[in-house]
Amino acid sequence: MKEDILEGFKIGADDYLTKPFSMEELLLRIEAILRRVKGKKMKDIPFYKLGNFLFDTQKQTFDNGDKFTKLFPKLTTKECELLSLLCAHANEILERNYALKTIWVDDNYFNARSMDVYITKLRKLLKDDPGIEIINIHGKGYKLITPSGEEQAREEGIQVL
Repeated sequence: MKEDILEGFKIGADDYLTKPFSMEELLLRIEAILRRVKGKKMKDIPFYKLGNFLFDTQKQTFDNGDKFTKLFPKLTTKECELLSLLCAHANEILERNYALKTIWVDDNYFNARSMDVYITKLRKLLKDDPGIEIINIHGKGYKLITPSGEEQAREEGIQVL
């Protein structure tokens, strides 16, 4: 019995359950594993206020005050997903592999190059506000830098970053 458990761990298992077991325990163990695999869960936030910008995650638009940004009037789905992920992890390191697996499902070379192009496009969008930027964290990923302690009134459904 002990040898079987040790062999299981050696070949990649990260948990085990002995018989008899309760279904409740099994479900809780599955939920714990899913939490570890999924990491930080993104909230479904319809709007983000990024400095001077209003990012509508559902319409995939990026509004700069009175006029829509002319460079990208409507974000592509990938741009929207990447910016949403960066906003959800604002002022934290967004690990490159996590972003690739979350948005592109695979972290291969071609998807990584594609993500670099989208990061460049998002940086161009954000350049009108010097307080907001996306920086590279060497060997880790990216960080969306936003003003901290911003004294803006929170509107219902809008996450102020």
